[in-house]
Amino acid sequence: MIGCLNIKFHLHLAVLSIITAVHNQLEMNRIFWSFLKQNTLQEFELIVIDNASNDGSGDFFESVGARVIRNTANYSYPFTQNQGIVIARYPYFAFLNNDIIVPPLWDVHLMQAMEQNGLDVITPSGIENAGNSSETVSMRRRWNIVSNACRIVPGVSRRLLAMHHLMYGEWKKFSARRWTAHGTVCVPGFVGNSIVMRSNVPEKVGLWDERIQAADFDLYIRVKERMLSHQDIKPVMICKGVFHHHFIRLTVKSSPVPFADKANIIRLEEKYHPDYIRKMLDGVA
Repeated sequence: MIGCLNIKFHLHLAVLSIITAVHNQLEMNRIFWSFLKQNTLQEFELIVIDNASNDGSGDFFESVGARVIRNTANYSYPFTQNQGIVIARYPYFAFLNNDIIVPPLWDVHLMQAMEQNGLDVITPSGIENAGNSSETVSMRRRWNIVSNACRIVPGVSRRLLAMHHLMYGEWKKFSARRWTAHGTVCVPGFVGNSIVMRSNVPEKVGLWDERIQAADFDLYIRVKERMLSHQDIKPVMICKGVFHHHFIRLTVKSSPVPFADKANIIRLEEKYHPDYIRKMLDGVA
């Protein structure tokens, strides 16, 4: 359980800047906002980088009070996250994909795990990495079955919510069971759709590398390099007790327009030798 003093602190002091990039997907954006507003305990600012949406997504986020940066084209993930960092005001940054659903108390639970484990960067668990290999395989198999079964459900919002319910049942109960079972237990690794860090991390490891679309892998490697060179940061960890749902490949399936900065993007293997990547990722759950 979270202590009363911690809850009082979080309730009365905004500490979290949430940075999210979008390119259309209005129905998903409404779902994302609904769960984010309902399940975030602390006061927060939502910074949305709208990559030339033509479906009213930018207007929607402005209508709910988000700070919206409007780009004239669709830009890559690291480019947009750096845009958000420039205007972020609070001591914690949360880089969230728009095609996720957060659980109740996700913010305070992740920060509690950061405090108890002495971490500067943390991610929740998820379908891509549940914290151990056997559970991850089971989750992925179940998601494949669920997503295929719900293809016939009419309407984007109805289909997405049906998939989510069929996967987990009652989300609050699933999330509570997860927290009760694992709490602040952390394992090496990362789930790239949701990354929370202290605002001083970019000062230590640099901003997002705008050449690397596989930004979660790049961040993990750079944090580990910093740990080895300065011993002032721990590796990125997964909190097993917090689980974010991710509608995997939803953005890709929506056929987004090509990135305006695509000529600048290189593969992770062009920045690091494959043997070095394997060495740095050794031990990741």
